[in-house]
Parts: sequence; structure tokens; C-alpha cells
Amino acid sequence: MTPRIVALGEILWDLLPTGAVLGGAPANFAFHARSLGAETTLISRVGDDEAGQEILRRLGLAGIPGDTVQIDAERPTGTVSVELSADGQPSYVIHEGVAWDAIAADDTSLAACRKANAVCFGTLAQRAADSRRTIQNLVAAASTTALRIFDLNLRQSFFSKALIEASLQLANVLKLNDTELVELAKLFGLPGSEEVQMRTLAERFELRVVALTRGAEGSILLAGGELVEGRGPVVTVRDTIGAGDSFTAALAHGILAGWPLGKTNRLANEVAAFVCSQSGATPVLPEWLLQEFRTGTA
Repeated sequence: MTPRIVALGEILWDLLPTGAVLGGAPANFAFHARSLGAETTLISRVGDDEAGQEILRRLGLAGIPGDTVQIDAERPTGTVSVELSADGQPSYVIHEGVAWDAIAADDTSLAACRKANAVCFGTLAQRAADSRRTIQNLVAAASTTALRIFDLNLRQSFFSKALIEASLQLANVLKLNDTELVELAKLFGLPGSEEVQMRTLAERFELRVVALTRGAEGSILLAGGELVEGRGPVVTVRDTIGAGDSFTAALAHGILAGWPLGKTNRLANEVAAFVCSQSGATPVLPEWLLQEFRTGTA
């Protein structure tokens, strides 16, 4: 059965030194979830401008319906100024007062969340009260059997302990990176090693899965008490934009398919490594890798 996956939050233009590239963690996740074979819905908001129209066109080309991407007559389409360090690590200036700060919960969006097998959301799109209320209501509308994936994605100062705690209480899957785990350890007083901190989070918030990405060091998955570590192939990094989002998309696919943790971890790392080897957040994945997701062989 084809999984139904919903991404909630920002879609925007990353203004890179080389030009504008479509981005936003939920949008990147949606593009990769679609390429891996899911029926994908993106719930977001764009401005009534050329940038917004181009986003809708790109979504259509990717096979992602635009009926849950709202048009804002007053606010512009979101943009982010991006600079890359010598090793490809991005730094961001995320502009405020944009369309995705005012995402609304309409009947179409609610229906999509109610029938979804997985819903993915983060912190950034919850920075404004309107979108925060909408996203939390939409996640709460998802079935109790659905994956509620909280991809932490901490950016600038657009998060708080209260926001993270409310999101963790809605979630049953947490994906974060090693830098974000350090921040959570400070906010929530988590003791011990990375493994102990992951187990504490899983127990405290009744999480089915906790996924920790660690850049070139690979990732750790924790589910049902089982912990698995793994690394992706060594690649020449062009940039790391979107790598974590592609990992999350592959993780969702593996969980929904019922794959063993080791298999899920390996393929998620392979996807993320390939994205790191390319420019931009949503390069076309190679056929050999897509075939592993289509056939379920590994």
C-alpha cells in the first residue's frame, strides 16, 4: 500500500550565493517522501506573487498537489538568506512576516491529516501564533495510529522550551541532530551520554522512535528499547542543505514499511549522503537507490 504522508510548515526560497533554490525543511521532506514513493501532501502558505506561483509550478512538476498550499494576499512568499562555509555548512537569516507565518487550518488540510499514515512537523513554522495554533491542531487531528514525526530543526531564536515540550507531547517520533540534542539536554536537564539522553526522551514523552543524526558520524535509531548505529558512504560534500530532511523522509518510509531498524538506518544514511554530494536540498535520487525503496530489498 502506498503510504500517505503529510508535511506541515514552511516552503520558501533559499537565497544562496549561486541563486535562489526552493527550500524549507517540510518542503524538502515532502519532495523526498514523494520521490521515495509516498502519496505526499504539503500544507503551507505562499504569497500572491511570482515567487509563490513558481513554488506551485514546481510542486506540480514534482507530483505534489497544490490544493493545500494556501495563497496569502498580504504577506510575501518566504525567503531565507543563506551563506555556506568552506566545508559546505549553511548559516541562515530567516526573514519574518511572510506567508507561512499565517498557515490556516481549512477543511482540506484537516482531511489530509486525518487520513495520513504519517505527519511531519517542526519548530520553525510554529514561530508565529497563527501557524503554531494551526500546526498543533492539524497534528492533533491525525490518527492515533499515524506517525507524528517531530523534526526539531532549531533555527535562530525561533524556539522555546515550552514550544518544544508541547510539540514532543504531540509527537510519537522525534528526529534531531547532535547539536540539537545538546540544546535539549540543557533545556530539559537530560543526564548522561547521547544514548542515555535519547532513552530519557523516549520514556518521558512516550516516543516510539528517536532518531539522532551526527553528520559524517552517521546516525543512531532507538525504538522499543533497541538501539542501532550506522554510517552512510563517504562522499565529497557539496553542501548539507536538505540532508537531514531527506533522512527523515527515508526514516518515515522505513518505519511505515516495518523494516528492521538497521535496514532503515542504512538506507536513510545512504539517501542523506547522496544529498550531501549534490548541490541543493532536493537533487534527483539515483535510480539504484530508489529501486531499493520500491522493491523493499536491501
